[in-house]
Amino acid sequence: MSRIEQASRTRVQLAATVVGAVFLLVGIAGFIPGLTTNYDTMEFAGHHSEALLMGLFQVSILHNIVHLAFGVAGLALARSVRGAYLYLVGGGVVYLVLWLYGLLIGHDSAANFVPLNAADNWLHLVLGVGMIGLGMALGKRDLPARART
Repeated sequence: MSRIEQASRTRVQLAATVVGAVFLLVGIAGFIPGLTTNYDTMEFAGHHSEALLMGLFQVSILHNIVHLAFGVAGLALARSVRGAYLYLVGGGVVYLVLWLYGLLIGHDSAANFVPLNAADNWLHLVLGVGMIGLGMALGKRDLPARART
């Protein structure tokens, strides 16, 4: 990307780029022993994985792949103002749904296939509110009114 392209990026695009890059880093970190404790217990999916990113957030191979895919989506959608806005607001909604899902399912049930623990649930709430807030606040400035609907 040239300096002219970087200079013409809006705040909502920059925010989506940063959020996408963070998700990519988290997805990569989930595969690094040391950053992920109990790495040898990591499973593809399911609540039996005892691997913990930073010793706190329960992860599996599927969970890490989801973070990587969400990061790639953020970087791709950040190429346009509308895409960046939709990524932040839509992604925020997805994370609020994940938060509710994590509250409603039993952490030891087969429905906890990603897997999620209490730390993940709180993080999903913060991510959901934060992403929607960023998208709404920054998108309001960068998008014409009719493009936000």
